[in-house]
Amino acid sequence: MPQVTVTIGGRDYKMACGEGEEEHLLALGRLVDERHSGLKRSFGEVGDVRLSVMTAIMIADELDAAAKRHAELEAEIAALKAERADAGAAWDGRHADVANEIAAAAERLERLAEELSDGVRRE
Repeated sequence: MPQVTVTIGGRDYKMACGEGEEEHLLALGRLVDERHSGLKRSFGEVGDVRLSVMTAIMIADELDAAAKRHAELEAEIAALKAERADAGAAWDGRHADVANEIAAAAERLERLAEELSDGVRRE
């Protein structure tokens, strides 16, 4: 199993990962380190454990907001799909109505043509 060294807050951590996941894990480590460093600049030396907890909570808050937004977008997509299905059904219904009207008009025209044809033959 591959291992990478992730540096957070100036400390190195050896971590195992799945084959091919090395770069992704390193990128995540850089993200956490950037957040950790940003908090350290903002709050100064408040202790590594406290900074790590603050970093984790900040990232968890962002994840929570993203999950809520994802759920909102999923609901919006479902509503749009339902609207599309309703519009499709309405279109199909109108299409069928028009087809029925055309068929009825064709029948009336055929009857008129027959009546005219019968009238011409009688004369």
